[in-house]
Amino acid sequence: MSAAAALRRGNWLDWRSQHSEAPDLSEAPLAGLDLRGLDLRGANLRRANLALAQLTGANLKEANLSNACLDGADFSGADLRSIEMIDGQAIGTNYRGSNLAQAHLMASNFTDGDLRDVDLAEAQVIASNFTAANLRGADLARAILHRSNFCYAQLINANLAAADLSYAVLVAVEMGSAHLYQANLTKARLGRAHLVGCYGVGANFQGADLTNADLSWAQLNKANLRGATLHGANLRGANLAGADLGGVDLATANLAGANLRGAILG
Repeated sequence: MSAAAALRRGNWLDWRSQHSEAPDLSEAPLAGLDLRGLDLRGANLRRANLALAQLTGANLKEANLSNACLDGADFSGADLRSIEMIDGQAIGTNYRGSNLAQAHLMASNFTDGDLRDVDLAEAQVIASNFTAANLRGADLARAILHRSNFCYAQLINANLAAADLSYAVLVAVEMGSAHLYQANLTKARLGRAHLVGCYGVGANFQGADLTNADLSWAQLNKANLRGATLHGANLRGANLAGADLGGVDLATANLAGANLRGAILG
């Protein structure tokens, strides 16, 4: 019996006990199946159809989900550490509370996904789409998020310490109280972004577009904002002590109550 047939017939535990090799589930039709809590470690799920499947608490550590369809599936609480997912599609998928630490996610689509409280620490998430996704409270510390799209996403209270968001698109993102300590946002697009009270000490915003962004009460001391665009930005009460604002036009920015002690201006 094939691995896919065992899953569809509910005989997975028996199949797993008789096979030590990583299961080959490539191109398997698994849409809508109840796979909760199953051991799928190292599985080859390339091009598999897992749309609307239930995988709550499943173990998919080091699985390959490249080109797979995961639309509407439920991976809440699942172990997805070190998975590989290239050109995957996961629109409206639930990853809440799952562990994606050190995952390799490239050119994949997570639009409208629920990623609240996920662990994406040290993950490589390159050129992927998180439009309107909910990443509230997610741990993205030291993650590589280069050129990914977070338009209209929620990253409230997310941990992005030392994350690489260079060239990322974060237009109208909600990042209130996000932790951006030493994060790299070089050339990122943050127009109309909501960054109220974020902790961006030592963050690099060099050349970033912060047009009409709300950075009120943000902690940006020693941040690098050289060459950034701050037209219409709200920096009311922000801490910019020791920040580098070289080459920045602040004529239309709101700096009421901001701390500019020791900042580099002009």
